[in-house]
Amino acid sequence: MARFCTLFSGSSGNSTYIAASDSAVLVDAGRSCKQLLAAMESRGIEPRSIGAVLVTHEHTDHVSGLRVLLKKLGVPLYATPEVLERLRWDGVLVPGQEAHPVEAGERLTVGSLEIDSFDTPHDSAHSVGYRIRTPDGRRLAVATDMGYISENVARMLRGCDLVMLESNYEPGMLSACDYPYYLKRRIASNTGHLSNEVCAQELIELVRTGSTRFVLGHLSQNSNTPENAYQASYCALTAGGMREGIDFTLTVASRSGPSEMVVL
Repeated sequence: MARFCTLFSGSSGNSTYIAASDSAVLVDAGRSCKQLLAAMESRGIEPRSIGAVLVTHEHTDHVSGLRVLLKKLGVPLYATPEVLERLRWDGVLVPGQEAHPVEAGERLTVGSLEIDSFDTPHDSAHSVGYRIRTPDGRRLAVATDMGYISENVARMLRGCDLVMLESNYEPGMLSACDYPYYLKRRIASNTGHLSNEVCAQELIELVRTGSTRFVLGHLSQNSNTPENAYQASYCALTAGGMREGIDFTLTVASRSGPSEMVVL
């Protein structure tokens, strides 16, 4: 049995819970420790069950609660060497904290979970996504914060039972919002974020290669809405002849709190 739940997902903070029957991890800790613990409690997640925190990259919306949470849970941290160095420099990773460098493409284990990391093209020290395999063969992936979907990212997502994929912005809303021009260019660049349309097209390929459950994540607060993100993916999938509830399930991760627990 596998369990998946986003605690928070969006431009104001990100954290995702993934578990098997006897092991669990958090991917990122981008809200305060207090908020993260409250979100876990509301979904019946026992903090002592968490075996490690995996960090995708060092941006604030992924690590703002990390230092306090690691101290509270007393668990190791996994991230790329470049991100670990940046976290030390920023004072997020304190002396004495157990931390393990993970090279992209490397496999690690936390309890009974097998975890593969993969590069994501983003303007950070070194951003990665994670694909996690449970003992019963379920595969779940978290892939956010990337300007485009590389061949390697696509390969790592194919065949996963559940994929959380970034659907960050709607191009028209991004163009019209009050972000400064340099930020709009950054978001829409090859090292920025995925648009609703690019996300939607990738979901079609994922259904064709065996994936069935999708969670749209990391939505922008100012240049997207849950309705826009959902409709872009839903319309693309149904136009491709795929049926919701039969060929795929599609949900949008909540920005402000935990989403419903998915049990596979």
